[in-house]
Amino acid sequence: MLIDTGDVLAIVLAGGEGKRLMPLTADRAKPAVPFGGTYRLIDFALSNLVNAGIRKIVVLTQYKSHSLDRHVSLTWRLPSMLGDFVAPVPAQQRTGPRWFAGSADAIYQSLNLIYDERPKYVAVFGADHIYRIDPRDMIAEHVESGAAATVAAIRVPIEEASQFGVIETDQAGEKIAAFREKPSDAIGLPDAPNEVYASMGNYVFTTQALVDAVKRDATNIGSSHDMGGDIIPAFVSSGSAYVYDFATNYVPGSTDQDRGYWRDVGTIDSYYAASMDVVADNPGFNLYNYRWPILSHQSPRPPAKVVSSHGHTPELQNTILAPGAILAGARVNRSLVSPDVRIGPGAEVDGSVLFNNVVIGAGAVVRNAILDKNVVVPPGATIGVDLEEDSATYTVSKGGVVVVAKQQPTDSGL
Repeated sequence: MLIDTGDVLAIVLAGGEGKRLMPLTADRAKPAVPFGGTYRLIDFALSNLVNAGIRKIVVLTQYKSHSLDRHVSLTWRLPSMLGDFVAPVPAQQRTGPRWFAGSADAIYQSLNLIYDERPKYVAVFGADHIYRIDPRDMIAEHVESGAAATVAAIRVPIEEASQFGVIETDQAGEKIAAFREKPSDAIGLPDAPNEVYASMGNYVFTTQALVDAVKRDATNIGSSHDMGGDIIPAFVSSGSAYVYDFATNYVPGSTDQDRGYWRDVGTIDSYYAASMDVVADNPGFNLYNYRWPILSHQSPRPPAKVVSSHGHTPELQNTILAPGAILAGARVNRSLVSPDVRIGPGAEVDGSVLFNNVVIGAGAVVRNAILDKNVVVPPGATIGVDLEEDSATYTVSKGGVVVVAKQQPTDSGL
């Protein structure tokens, strides 16, 4: 079925605080966290929509949204002549002097956007996952099924069910019979008893059904006003919610290796794991799919440069180097090096993510770490070598990843 994407309004939910990603979210909204060297997390959701021709998009923001609003405003400028737009919309308190109480309340408080555009369908996408999807196939399936709500889901092993919001279906595997949050007694899929459907946090609604649902929810005093926790269960109860199997989605240019890749980067360890997927020999997520590119702002920086320095010969493996980075006689392995990073002679960087403008001095060692913007590691200092020592100053995740916050002072080690 061919879908007229002009009938679709996309709402990207980007107001999350992202507490589990602290300290990366101490000064920015979660969707504004950098990823992959030159991107922000929100670029993945927006790229999927724009690549599919869905180009009427509003981004609902709230928590520490300045850098996010600025990024969307400067980067995502679509041609207005055809009525295309990506518009950041901060909480406006249209229904009273209060902020968004949840994702459903965010849509309720922003119903004027739907009334203005009058779309037939509304796609509601999260702003902080790493994946590719062609939303047109999901929307077509939604229309064909006659559903009021369709929920995108990914198949995961049943033993991982307690980590996700789990969708249980009818015997046909199409209509949602139950939506359960992190169950310990999940029921396997009809066609795969060892798997369950995990919600991806992406939804398609028939417009009037969504409007009615968020209005009802707004009057429910006991509701948490959450899309996954309240709105979708309401559609399930009425028998009008269907599941969309992400495994059936085809994205142009995808490979066997990265087809079906989806990561919720809600914690430091999951964010780090997704970053390492990008720099692997056979990347779990391929940034180099030119038929379905991940789009973002690319500033006019000079190319990255790798040089010998002070008798040190550079070594570089499994690393992404962003424009403006300079490696001078350094050894770098399995790492993401963002724009304008400087790594000095004799320094060693392994399994690390370096944000913009990080400086690593001569002879310093950085392992299994995430260094936020403008961090300066003095010559000879070490990060990620002694976790007990690091934990006294920095954030150390359960998985042993050391995170140095934005502009946080580092020990000189000398």
